[in-house]
Amino acid sequence: MIALGVDVGGTFTDLILTDLTKGNVTIHKTPSTPDNPAEGVVTGVRGICDLAGIAPERIDAIFHGTTVGTNAMLVHGGAVTGMITNEGFRDVLHIGRHQRPQHYSIMQDLPWQSRPLIRRRFRKTVAGRLDATGAELTPLDEAQVAAAARELGEAGVEAILVGFLFSYVNPDHERRAAEIVRSILPDVFVTTSADVSPQFREFERFTTAAMSAFIGPKVRRYVADLSAELNRMGVNGELRVMTSSGGLATPEMIAERPATTLLSGLVAGVRGGAWVGSHAGTDRLVTLDIGGTSADIGIIRDGRLAEADARSASIAGFPVMLPMIDIHTIGAGGGSIAHLDRGKAFRVGPQSAGAVPGPAAYGRGGTLPTVTDANLVLGRLVADNFLGGQMSLDAGASARVIGELAQALGRTPEETAEGALTVLNSNMANAIRSRTVQKGIDPRDFTLCGFGGAGPLHAAEVAAMLGMTNVLIPPHPGITSAVGLLTADLEYHALRTAFAVKGAIDLARLQLLFADMETELGGIFARDKVPTEKVRMLRQADLRYVGQGYELKIDVPDGPLTDAALETVWTAFHERHRAEYGHAFEKSPIEIVTVKVRGLGMVDKLAEPPAYSGSSEPNKVGAGRCVFRVDDALQTFDTPHIERTSLPLDRRLAGPAILLQTDTTTVVPPGWTYWADRYGNVRMTRDRQA
Repeated sequence: MIALGVDVGGTFTDLILTDLTKGNVTIHKTPSTPDNPAEGVVTGVRGICDLAGIAPERIDAIFHGTTVGTNAMLVHGGAVTGMITNEGFRDVLHIGRHQRPQHYSIMQDLPWQSRPLIRRRFRKTVAGRLDATGAELTPLDEAQVAAAARELGEAGVEAILVGFLFSYVNPDHERRAAEIVRSILPDVFVTTSADVSPQFREFERFTTAAMSAFIGPKVRRYVADLSAELNRMGVNGELRVMTSSGGLATPEMIAERPATTLLSGLVAGVRGGAWVGSHAGTDRLVTLDIGGTSADIGIIRDGRLAEADARSASIAGFPVMLPMIDIHTIGAGGGSIAHLDRGKAFRVGPQSAGAVPGPAAYGRGGTLPTVTDANLVLGRLVADNFLGGQMSLDAGASARVIGELAQALGRTPEETAEGALTVLNSNMANAIRSRTVQKGIDPRDFTLCGFGGAGPLHAAEVAAMLGMTNVLIPPHPGITSAVGLLTADLEYHALRTAFAVKGAIDLARLQLLFADMETELGGIFARDKVPTEKVRMLRQADLRYVGQGYELKIDVPDGPLTDAALETVWTAFHERHRAEYGHAFEKSPIEIVTVKVRGLGMVDKLAEPPAYSGSSEPNKVGAGRCVFRVDDALQTFDTPHIERTSLPLDRRLAGPAILLQTDTTTVVPPGWTYWADRYGNVRMTRDRQA
């Protein structure tokens, strides 16, 4: 089976092609096309097929990570969206919960108020009301629903959300209203809050569903256009898209639930890092994926990808109630611009030169100093060996823009360039601390896995700032996200709100809820033609102590629910609460808020990385002046440039060194030891005192 992984980033589209039966791998990078991402994908598919010497028709499956939905949220570039809701609740999306992300600021941005997903004039109310048990208090006024649909259609809306109170218990009103809207506006994207996130907390549920409507037309159009373009090329293999939970979904599911792609491209990188780490013998990783515009941070504990919880899950500042891997993103990448802010403080990012014009070093008209320019000035990038020699960098342009900034700072160009890297690395180290130290996790017990186009350039110095002593660089760092796509299974989720308190649990009701969800997911897998023997159902529940505001997710045993089975759930909750908060209230009553089923449909995927044999001696292709900070002073080293694929197997070498390969450059600072392991990973270590 020939499988293709395609990850679209802000600067490059990364591809990996492999014959899963033989294990051979071909990689390729091509510039992204932000105005039409499908164009870059198609160009990349043609390019990698030419490199591998195969016809596109031979591709059996394409696994894809996309940032279309993510970008639509980040730049607020979604559809003109309308909403139909209950009378008296027009402003739920605006009021929110009066959360204050910055507790002591009187001037802060609440995105649901400053840049609403649905403008107030496009929010319509209708008569109809359910109570908290789902019983009907007031019948749905279907004539008002039809009138509201016509008004929104005349106003030019492209998507409509139907969101009513207590639809997570009884979705009948929402579904009937959606039927009416679709009959009147067949070309408009229509969704309901119960279909997107059937959970209590109306603000978060409505906001999550509003995101789905906001990005829905763009995501649906992109997936349809990409499928059509691939078919025109002769690619008839199945298309699968990565979702925010780390699994894959069919184009049909993505079209129905576009919000599941909000972290599509980012999650693939964490999955790739976890897969590489598992084969390298470590299941405790901090992943650092640095691209051209951003750095994405993930945590892997005991081989499991950390999941976002209801307190922290958000996109562009909006709360999200969907299964998501916990990823923290900051504006830090190769294109991040070094500048003086209005207070004359030295900053790096979050503004980026992007793919066009890009850093000055690219020679595409960039005139602002970036991280890439700083790396080139310090000798950490080799001008005539960028992208494996496929592209040359303009060292003169980098020296000029860094020199101009240095003059403004009153520093030398080397001090300015090194300062830019220190600021950027500090930003990333602080972001990692927020996901580890602030949650009671000691990063020194973890290995830092650096990848992306710029991750290997910065990984060692970021690790040193955190006191970490081990760094892992995958064989193909620039396309690790694309690799991650080839390690996932189809994955769908179902959930039901339960509200059951320990001591008064209706076991038959809970068993029925789980069975109903498993039947629902089983039908979806049957539609996707996944054999029954390749389907797994995993049960979970969100629990809290009675009176708490948020829940913790706990695994639930398979099979018949009994008091003994639930006892293991209560024990696991106490232990999880103690690990999360440092204490547990073992005599307090526990409440099951939501029950969930995670369905997995097993697909063919990468088994293990190709074995690496290495060379007898490292191939030194050159050397150059390289500047590092050692003992709080800048020092210049004559640093060897080594072809990464020539590293001997398991022979430890001393830094500094610059390791060259097609998709990235790896920097080994002074004081670090490096070697290649049996899978071709570069391992780096340093003494804790270094």
